[in-house]
Amino acid sequence: MLNPVYPGALALLLLLLRGCAGPPPGHLQYQAPSNEPELLAVYEGWFGLPNHIRVGYSSHDTDVVRQQIQRAQALGISGFVVDWYANRVPYLDKSYAIVQKEAAQQGFQVAMMLDQPERGEDAEQTIAELTQFRNKYLAPDAQGQSAYVTWNGRPLIFIFPHGTTDWGRVHAALQNWNPQPLLIMENLPGPDAPNAKDFDGFYAWIKAGPVGGQLWGEEHLRIFYQTMVQQYPNKMIVGGAWARFDDSRASWGKGRFIDAHCGQTFRATFNLWRAYVPAGQTIPFMLIETWNDYEEGTEIETGLPTCNGQPPPASLKDEEIR
Repeated sequence: MLNPVYPGALALLLLLLRGCAGPPPGHLQYQAPSNEPELLAVYEGWFGLPNHIRVGYSSHDTDVVRQQIQRAQALGISGFVVDWYANRVPYLDKSYAIVQKEAAQQGFQVAMMLDQPERGEDAEQTIAELTQFRNKYLAPDAQGQSAYVTWNGRPLIFIFPHGTTDWGRVHAALQNWNPQPLLIMENLPGPDAPNAKDFDGFYAWIKAGPVGGQLWGEEHLRIFYQTMVQQYPNKMIVGGAWARFDDSRASWGKGRFIDAHCGQTFRATFNLWRAYVPAGQTIPFMLIETWNDYEEGTEIETGLPTCNGQPPPASLKDEEIR
């Protein structure tokens, strides 16, 4: 059962985290080269489609994309993880192409998140879509290919799953790629989830509760880090951080809500990994969820939430947030 955390308690939580007993022993195979994870942010490229809300810009406006990249860089974000639907939504494929091209020109990075169809898809369809992406965006002569996020030369591919897929077959097919990608799956492996052996890593995704705003996904995030460190230290751990959640504007909304608590929700989620990763080790990436999903109310494009007239931090790596 999730326990509610109130705004005042969130600040206390951060102090307690720094004073906790040492994390469990273990050595992470994938570690950041510095004492801070690299910051990536989930990016939605569907604005301009009639079935999505209007936010004042088109995702196909290259000037807008360039400005978004520049704002993200100023905040300390080094790359966008762009939601991609393959040939199922050509508009989003074009959005991805624009981001990758602009990222290369701006000294920024980009990665792809394969968003599977709601009905799910079989392994052959998934393999076909990933192969399509490789041929179009990861080939040596692909426009903006140099901007793609890699780890030791291996491109990171994120998966936002729906339904069931034989990931063992997908993983086997990807072994024939050169270079082989690192396949990063949502949340944790388990008895009713994808098998750990079929993936190279896992990322924490938002866990929103019902309207009320006191729950912010604490237990979900704690279990993610604890399980990854203790059971899967050989897999890449990609942390998750979010500032708020409100899907009331989304056509698929379910009445879920996370209150921003004057920015403390972001601080708590941003820092929680430190309580579970062994001292002296750093997870390689932190995935901010999201840059611009206005429909689920998670965007930070307009800045992090604050209260009482406080200015937003100049950078997400600001010590104020730490």
